[in-house]
Amino acid sequence: MSTTERRTAPLTRDLPEPVPLRSMIGPGVVAAGIGLAAGEIILWPYITSIAGFGLFWLAIVTVMFQSVINMEIERYTLATGQTVVAGFSRWWKGWGILICAAGAFQYVWPGWASSAATVFTFAIGGGNVLWITIGSLFVIGILLTASPVVYRTVEKVELLKVGLTLFFLAVIVVAVITWQSWSAAGTHTVTDFAQVPGQVPFVLMLSAIGAAGAGGVHNLVLSNWIRDKGYGMGAHVPVLVSPITGRTEPTGADLYTFPQDERNLARWKVWWRRANLEHFVSFFLVCMVTIGLMCLLAYETLFGRDDVENSPEFLRIQGDLLGARVGDWMEILFFAVATVSLWAAALGLLDIIGRVISDFVKRNYLEDSAFWTEGKLYLAVIWAEVLLGSLILLSGIDQPVELLLISTCAASIVTLTYAILLVRLNRRDVPTAVRMKGVRLVGILLAIGFYGFFAVATLVSQIGGYL
Repeated sequence: MSTTERRTAPLTRDLPEPVPLRSMIGPGVVAAGIGLAAGEIILWPYITSIAGFGLFWLAIVTVMFQSVINMEIERYTLATGQTVVAGFSRWWKGWGILICAAGAFQYVWPGWASSAATVFTFAIGGGNVLWITIGSLFVIGILLTASPVVYRTVEKVELLKVGLTLFFLAVIVVAVITWQSWSAAGTHTVTDFAQVPGQVPFVLMLSAIGAAGAGGVHNLVLSNWIRDKGYGMGAHVPVLVSPITGRTEPTGADLYTFPQDERNLARWKVWWRRANLEHFVSFFLVCMVTIGLMCLLAYETLFGRDDVENSPEFLRIQGDLLGARVGDWMEILFFAVATVSLWAAALGLLDIIGRVISDFVKRNYLEDSAFWTEGKLYLAVIWAEVLLGSLILLSGIDQPVELLLISTCAASIVTLTYAILLVRLNRRDVPTAVRMKGVRLVGILLAIGFYGFFAVATLVSQIGGYL
């Protein structure tokens, strides 16, 4: 059978027996863990510090729409074992090329690593941010290279990060946040719904949307993660392993379908219900709790001050205020959580682009190559991103917030593009009985309108600024 035939003709297999819900925990946590970074620690708290809770409604709506999009990404891989990028590329390779290029552009800017290094210098009282950032990028490259099974390493790092973050949030609920802040959050979230504070420019709003929860190519890699976790038809596909420390398996034909009989459809209902529940708890709730409490902390400590600016420097102010109010231990804990969160995000984002590009290139250009396994392609992409990120920093583009704005604005536009593609994918390329329809179809169409509005509004505001 030729490469083209293997790629276009699905193999028929029974849908595997659903695993217990506890065994499915992971992909949503990883998505939330990687996403708990720039948006939750820098962009949304900064917006709250200058505009209060007048825009918090937008964070809620964004995470809701992301959850809808994420489950449509999971639907395709649950039903076929194939990633959505591979699915798009079956129509036209150009979609895969565009997504890979957009992802490389989105994540080559080392804003997360640079922000982590900056906060780390706050904790230790100084240091060279440039070289700490470059060093941390190389540490990430080494860690991913040395992982026998990459997903398991990423999952462990993100679970640790989420656990540490939730511990910190529990502490600030008890020790810092007052009932006045809770009241202001509830009141303004309701009364200011669908209003835009004048202090927040559209470009910052688009960036904050891209940084709330997940965003951009980040969401697409849920396909890879649930495949490696063994969700649904993904159980038939070998996991991504390191060619250095693990074993390398041929991926073979990774497009499957299952008979639409009573037994398989009954299994599908259980898989789909449990996948939705896992994602609701580990992604939606974790993201909302984290964004909400970090914004409450920013409101409690920074709102109304005239020395807050759009840079990680406001985190130094916030840490100093926490230390003065609660004790030095709280300041240390705050800086530690921020550093770990941003560094773990940098690790996860490098993993994301490595997965997307290696998956696409292997299936479309090197499927018959015995040398270029998906694992080797993955490591080549990882180290290319490490080197490019280091060169960007050495070139003088090293301001964390500037780097984050570029990345997160790109994320919003990428999300709009593949949300449109998902409608066709899940209306035509999955078994008839499990296709997207009804409320889910309406939800993703609303998500497309949401991202489209802000992308166009930002473009118009930027053009207007030059006229």
